[in-house]
Amino acid sequence: MSLGTRFVGSYEHALDAKGRVILPAKLRSHFAPSAFLSPHLDDCLALWTQEEFDKEAEARLADSEVDARARNEVRTWASQVSEVAVDAQGRMPIPAGLRAHARIEQDVLIVGMINRIELWSPRVWAAR
Repeated sequence: MSLGTRFVGSYEHALDAKGRVILPAKLRSHFAPSAFLSPHLDDCLALWTQEEFDKEAEARLADSEVDARARNEVRTWASQVSEVAVDAQGRMPIPAGLRAHARIEQDVLIVGMINRIELWSPRVWAAR
């Protein structure tokens, strides 16, 4: 596996009144002007750079070429992915449906997961 940028560490931020989270300054440039936010395993969200999202999508599509169940999984996943814009202040919206998937209410734990960022409800993170 070839790794480009590596994301590590954790940060906690609160959502603002518009359902946006501020990305830490050291991460912003990797996800601006836009990135891809998707539901992920373990009741969290994955935030992908364009490059890493393309790799993830290609891997999922490869499996779906010969397996009907995998095709349906790709359809479901792709229908829930949201391209999100990061503004000049580093604020990124988290759509309501994705917040519900991850059980994010107010606080957001931002966790580096090597090739992506994961967004967690601190409560769900603590219970894993």
